Amino acid sequence: MVASAVVVRQKYYWPDAQLNIWTIIMLATAGTILGVNAQFMVIQNQIRRPTPWLFPYGVAVGVLTVLFIIIELILIAQRRLLPGIMMLLSFILIVLYITGIIATAIQLFGGPNINNQCNRFVTNRREYGPSEKTLAWLQQQNICQCWQAMFAFWIIGSVFLVWMMVMASQVNQNQYD
Repeated sequence: MVASAVVVRQKYYWPDAQLNIWTIIMLATAGTILGVNAQFMVIQNQIRRPTPWLFPYGVAVGVLTVLFIIIELILIAQRRLLPGIMMLLSFILIVLYITGIIATAIQLFGGPNINNQCNRFVTNRREYGPSEKTLAWLQQQNICQCWQAMFAFWIIGSVFLVWMMVMASQVNQNQYD
């Protein structure tokens, strides 16, 4: 008697619109976090100050998020996007994103914080006219807004990673038939 192996492959049905929206939002999130932190690293280097751990951390998490999305797209193209893989990778990233939220919040709102300095020296003091002071003020305003954007996108990324875990769980239970 010859034993034969039977391969049974379960099909998972992902909601196309939700998956596309999730992918686009997460690419924007990863790009923003990666770009802002890379810019901050350049600024720290230019002013010859040590780079806080948060900036290379943000670059690394941004890159990992982009890699996650590339893996997702490859698996979609091969029709092998498994809910378990998406839940596992989303969980790993959400831990990293929550760490980013906490670290950024401490810098923005704790102790001698960036938010108070931005309000005191930038938001409440506007410069106008063609001068170096105006250009310096515009750069300071950009830095303040980048901090706020980074904080917001850490939160957006976390929310969307939770959404992916819920969506993958529903796909795993075949709730999108």
